[in-house]
Amino acid sequence: MNAIQLPAWLSGLANRGSSALAAPILIILLLVMMILPLPAFLLDVFFSFNIALSVIVLLTALYTVKPLDFMAFPAILLVSTMLRLSLNVASTRVVLTQGHTGGASAGKVIEAFGHFLIGGNYAVGIVVFVILTIINFTVVTKGAGRIAEVGARFALDAMPGKQMAIDADLNAGLIGEQDARRRRSEVAQEAEFYGAMDGASKYVRGDAVAGIMVTLINVIGGLIVGMVQHDMAFGDAIKNYTLLAIGDGLVAQIPSLIISIAAGMVVSRVASDQDIGNQLVSQLFAKPEVLYITGAILGGMGLIPGMPNLVFLLFGGLLGGTGYLMDKRLKEAPKKEEEAKAAAAAAGASGAAGGAATPSESEEATWQDVMQVDTLGLEVGYRLIPLVDKGQSGELLKRIKGIRKKFAQEVGFLAPPVHIRDNLELRPSAYRITLKGVEVGTGEAMNGQYLAINPGMATGALPGAPTTDPAFGLPAVWIEAGMREQAQGMGYTVVDAGTVIATHLNHIITTHASELLGRIEVQALLDHLVKEVPKLVEDLVPKVVTLSTLQKVLQNLLAEGVHIRDMRTIIETLSEFAALTQDPTELTTQVRIALGRAIVQQLFPGSTELSVMTLDNRLERLLMQALGSGNDGTGIEPGLADTIAQQAGQAAMQQEAMGLTPVLLVPGPLRTLLSRFLRRALPQLKVLSHSEIPETKTIRVTSLVGAPT
Repeated sequence: MNAIQLPAWLSGLANRGSSALAAPILIILLLVMMILPLPAFLLDVFFSFNIALSVIVLLTALYTVKPLDFMAFPAILLVSTMLRLSLNVASTRVVLTQGHTGGASAGKVIEAFGHFLIGGNYAVGIVVFVILTIINFTVVTKGAGRIAEVGARFALDAMPGKQMAIDADLNAGLIGEQDARRRRSEVAQEAEFYGAMDGASKYVRGDAVAGIMVTLINVIGGLIVGMVQHDMAFGDAIKNYTLLAIGDGLVAQIPSLIISIAAGMVVSRVASDQDIGNQLVSQLFAKPEVLYITGAILGGMGLIPGMPNLVFLLFGGLLGGTGYLMDKRLKEAPKKEEEAKAAAAAAGASGAAGGAATPSESEEATWQDVMQVDTLGLEVGYRLIPLVDKGQSGELLKRIKGIRKKFAQEVGFLAPPVHIRDNLELRPSAYRITLKGVEVGTGEAMNGQYLAINPGMATGALPGAPTTDPAFGLPAVWIEAGMREQAQGMGYTVVDAGTVIATHLNHIITTHASELLGRIEVQALLDHLVKEVPKLVEDLVPKVVTLSTLQKVLQNLLAEGVHIRDMRTIIETLSEFAALTQDPTELTTQVRIALGRAIVQQLFPGSTELSVMTLDNRLERLLMQALGSGNDGTGIEPGLADTIAQQAGQAAMQQEAMGLTPVLLVPGPLRTLLSRFLRRALPQLKVLSHSEIPETKTIRVTSLVGAPT
């Protein structure tokens, strides 16, 4: 006989445990209470459960540290509201059908609320019920709903800034990917929570209105049923049914009020690492002066004739004594701290006298005390802190993220994170960029002003503080924000303070790309490449070339501004020529030839004619002879070296004046020699060899270096 098979969804719920069945069962019970008649005993059970649930929710809200710790609260509001309304429907059915038999007909809970809490007086019951409803509806629920509405609006408005701050921390290396993912989830959940609370508060307000209407219907309906169907006298009918209706309404309204208070507690608290109870105690009773003054006021009121003297004097003395104890404890705290410091100092002196060379024997030096130098660092003065403060949605953080992303896309590897910190030793508007702990760039950025840069075509002068562009050394002036459009109309390039720093940082990263490519970055680059061409990478490193040799070749390329995005070509070329030589310089030459088309396109985008400078024939023969005699270029005759540098500089300036890229075309054997020699004096000059020029390009010589003048 085949075993009985459960449906797939039912077996899935069973596998997930009983907690997965709790919500569906509760919803079904709510529907059952609305449709089917319930005996008085079950009404007592459900009313007791409703009261217990409200108290649990209130205590949970009080002990909650942050709203997201109670994310289920909006759903609990809906469920508790529907539970009260279902109980109202069920109790109404019992009250109208059995109310003529007496107060116990609707259960002991309703009877107890009708007799014990309001003393059996329906007039008092009506007043108490109306007061509770007004408090719940117009004070607690309305205030909590307004706070939730404003909180939802602010949470949504702040979401982009918080997301950018998280991305900035991730790019700066302050947090990992897992922490960033968790923070993004918390930001989204916070906005969803306040939005849900804004809507859930409408449930409670609607419940208050429904409670009033249900109570009135119960009274009117009870009178009709009692007098018409059961021939009760008007006085007896109004007494029975009014007490039952008021008792029923109070049983529902008191848990509703408790839930509303819990909602107000959750949405009105300010984020802290303490729950609400600790916040109230630590902040409300933190200052003894407040307790002294309050105690004196109450004590003075206790001396007035006709006042409840004992109560006022008792509270005044209690507050005064509490303030005295707190004051005494606060005064003793510094003394204890000084005693602890003195004891530590004495222990240190004793250790020194005994030959111990440590200032504190309790804390030995560890490797944690060794601080690693940041590869890339940005230090700012205090006036520039808003630009890099994630709490103020610093725009510079987003731009640094964009710089690293653009650098990775264009150059071919991911630059190290930029570690940002403030430095009070700098001028208020100054900043400095460090590379491996050494300053490589500095400048000033006036937060709130704009830098108008003269690219050479600006007309007229601008009022402001004259300066130079920190990235490229162009003449510039700091202007007020109101002059921005005027400066742009005069031909100036106008940028804000954040863009000034970002541009300078981008220039530093680009010019020092070879120094940023360490072994860690090379290994990460190979790990990324092995996903696409695993066999090619495995056959090269470390079988053919070592990781250090590959790093040196890539650094040589980056030092001359050659991008390394085409790693497949680089690896294939190294695999071909590494068997012939392991010299990084020779390997770099072969890689440059293989990358010739990309190098030329980078220098002459979209051009088929290359306007270049070349060497005079006599100078070229002289350098070839010097190279052939074993000279590596470091011993060029000083006079000749000065002539080459001077004439190359003049030719480069002419090229730039014509809007052309300054490129010197030389024979292959001389390229490395002249590139190293001219790189320091003329970093903007690029040196190419004939073998690096594609056959599809034509060459136009614009000037000769070394020609007699």
